Amino acid sequence: MLRNISSLFFLFIFAFSCKSPEARRPVQQSSGTFIQESASRNKALYDDEIEKIKKIIKRDTTREYIASDSGFWYYYNTKDTITEQKPKIGDDVTFTYNIKELGGKTILSEKEVGLQRYKVDQTNQDLISGIRDGLKLMQEGETITFIFPSYKAFGYYGIERKLGTNIPIKSTVTLKTIKQNQEN
Repeated sequence: MLRNISSLFFLFIFAFSCKSPEARRPVQQSSGTFIQESASRNKALYDDEIEKIKKIIKRDTTREYIASDSGFWYYYNTKDTITEQKPKIGDDVTFTYNIKELGGKTILSEKEVGLQRYKVDQTNQDLISGIRDGLKLMQEGETITFIFPSYKAFGYYGIERKLGTNIPIKSTVTLKTIKQNQEN
């Protein structure tokens, strides 16, 4: 009888010890107001930047600005009307660029930056997203001036001792060569 009771006791312990773990509850619960306030600040910042950019475009009647699908504007300094080859994923490109404030003050010159090599959408290179997107619009030998809102440029981080945070920029890019990937 004692053997049956002890067997039954171990069976109960075994059955109740297989309980699934319970999720821990947070000590504090956030109301989400910080995220909502941050989103409101970012929308206001974006709207302000877009207004500045549109004013610059409106004042510059000598150039034809094109709005990209990626959220920036550009115009051609030198346009190639003969070839139609644009960089594709995996192509190796060489190019030069500069960075200027919207008012024209040079932040980084072509000389400081030097000739750049980039494997389209495959290189983990320290390039701003605006230039990465802009290169895909270009043909070999073209020079394009881009106007990037801060989120397509250096955003919150800026450039230490050269460009503050959340500042839209201009960048003139010259695509020197496109070397197609053998898989394309």
